[in-house]
Parts: sequence; C-alpha cells; structure tokens
Amino acid sequence: METAQNTDPLIVEKVLIAPVAKVWDALTNIHQITQWYFKIADFKPEVGFEFEFIGTDGTTEFLHKCVITAVIPNKKLSYSWRYEGYPGISEVSFDLAVDGDATKVTITHTGLETFPQTGAFDRSNFNGGWNHILGVSLKDFVEKA
Repeated sequence: METAQNTDPLIVEKVLIAPVAKVWDALTNIHQITQWYFKIADFKPEVGFEFEFIGTDGTTEFLHKCVITAVIPNKKLSYSWRYEGYPGISEVSFDLAVDGDATKVTITHTGLETFPQTGAFDRSNFNGGWNHILGVSLKDFVEKA
C-alpha cells in the first residue's frame, strides 16, 4: 500500500537579532551571500535573474538551477529551485517581517514532492538543511558585530 505524498510546504521560521535591512542585504548582496550561503558567481535581486550553485549531500554534488520569481525589497525574495539532470521543480521564498529590533525570517519551500522521493531528496534533508541555513549560517552572519 502506497502512502500519500506530502505536498505541504516546508516552513522554517527564526527570529534573527538584526534589522530587516541587514538581513535583506545578506539575502541579496552577492558579496554577502557567498559568505554564509553557497558560492554563487553572480546574483541580482531582479525577477527573471538566473543563478546556479553546487550543493552536496556529502557524497554527490548537485547543480542547483534557480530563477528569481518575486522581489519585494526588505520583505520577500522568491526563486525557483531545481536540480540539473533530475526531474522536479520547487520554489523557495524568504519572507521578512520586523519584530521589534529583530527580523522574523520565514523560509517556505514548496514543490518538494516533485523531486525523486529518495536519498538526498528526502523531505527531512530539506528540513535539516533549511534549519541549519536559517538558524546557524544566516543567523551567525547577520548577528555578528
């Protein structure tokens, strides 16, 4: 008996002790992105801009191909997310909200069910990855003095 695929969006939220403008710069400035995210050759927060980067699960490298789909300065950045050579396409959104002197960041990743449902593409790997990226990498980067 097959189990139903989970089509719910994966949502990760964290409050970062940094002003929204600083978090926005970390998400959209190529010189900052490469310090906490992935090594990306170029990035422009413009709808239609395409970028790519290599990510690994520890054994296999995956070429991520992305296209910016939404930009609302200091509020929202969204892009499509797919893997070269694999079926499926998803979308990642970073939503920012002022929370006093801090910024609430919500990452929503939809379409995970369109990827192969094995190994590196398991939903738990995305959950762990986004929690690390938001709760460690980005947090440490924007909260440092």
